[in-house]
Formats: sequence, C-alpha cells, structure tokens
Amino acid sequence: MSDSFQTAVVTGAGRGFGRAIAAALVATGTRVVGIARDEQELRTVHGELGEGFVPVAADATDEALAREVIREHRPSLLVLNAGVMPHMAPVHEQTWETFSRNWHADTRHVFAWTRAALREPLAPGSVVVAMSSGAVLAGSPLSGGYASAKAAIRYISGYAADEAKRAGLDIRFVTLLPQLTPTGVGSAGVAGYAARQGVDRDTFVDGMQPVLTPEQVAKAVVEVAADPGSAPEYQVGGAGLRPVG
Repeated sequence: MSDSFQTAVVTGAGRGFGRAIAAALVATGTRVVGIARDEQELRTVHGELGEGFVPVAADATDEALAREVIREHRPSLLVLNAGVMPHMAPVHEQTWETFSRNWHADTRHVFAWTRAALREPLAPGSVVVAMSSGAVLAGSPLSGGYASAKAAIRYISGYAADEAKRAGLDIRFVTLLPQLTPTGVGSAGVAGYAARQGVDRDTFVDGMQPVLTPEQVAKAVVEVAADPGSAPEYQVGGAGLRPVG
C-alpha cells in the first residue's frame, strides 16, 4: 500500500465485505476508521485488529457524519461498502417501502460520502471505492429495488469522477461489482433464487463456482486502491477482477 493511504474510511465495517476490507487494509499498515451501526460488532472487529482500527458507531447515511469524519481524520481512501439486506420477494409482492429499502441505505450513503469527498474535498491523490453489485448487469428480480439502487451507485461514482476531473481535484473513483455470494447480504439471495429454481441451497451454490469470498473482495479493494492506472469499474468474482466494458 502506498504511503499516501495512511488513513482509510470503511463503511459497513462490522461484518461481511467491510470487515474483511478493514482487516486487509490494517494488514498493510493503513489506519482504518470503521463505520457501522452495530457498536458490539465494531468492538469485536477492534479487538481483532487492534489500534489500527478506529471504530465509529453511527449511521453511514448521515451527511453531517461524512463531513465530520473527513475533516477529523483526513482519509485518503474511502471504501463505501455499507448496505442493508434487501426484502426478498417478486415485484408484485413488494411494497414501495420494501422495494426502495436499498435506495435509502446503500445509495444514500454513497451519495452522502461522495458529495462530502468533492466538497471538502479529499486531498489530491485520494481514492474513493464504491461497492455496487453484479446484479446491475444481470438484474435481481427477487430483491426489489436492489439492482437499481446499486446501478445508481455506478452513476454517482461516474458523475463524481467527471466533476473531480473538471475541478482538477485529482481524486480517483472506482466502482466494484461483486458477484452474488452465499455469505452476508448474499445469503438471502442465494436462498431465494435456489427456491425459485426448485433446487436446494448447496446445489445452487455449486453452480456459482468459483464462489467469491469476502477476503477476495478485500484483496480487490486493496489492489485497485493502490493502482493509479485502474479502470473505473470492475466485476469481482471468484476468478478475480475483470474491467467492465
């Protein structure tokens, strides 16, 4: 990891991808400010990672929080990973409240932190990695607005890259699109799509090989953050990174 990444912020750091990303960054010598709502989960991560991990129990969608954390900690890497479990049901069995759940969490927090990154702004040479989803390419008919919320994250990141270039800020924006995994948020999707296909969970997972792990996602984040010549978007699967387009 470049010396320029002395401090990183990782949202959704209490579990899943975020937890693995925080661990990978701390292992490189980066100080990680980890944000999540669950204080107990953050304490556990802090216990595992030590003083290189700074826990902040808060709602990552809070725009004031984004500004305050950037001003206080001056990170040169933001990893925008926070999100909520989508409501699993076909579109006609959703309500607007369940359908829009991921817009109010996943998309809103990326908007808040991206806006703060441009307005503060982050220091030249900084990087913002936003976690989207492979669902934006294939659709996600059992998870309401999840795919569209993740697609909006792609657009926000792309718009921000254009604005950073126009303003001469030298901030790099990268979007990652991980494939469906049988852990964390993906576990509900795997169960739902297995049932939809009339197969058991293990049979469905066998068809997903090679399965993407949180550690592989973390490795991908570290790689793209450290690569000044990175593509703007990557699919992330069990076989590694693949540029989109």
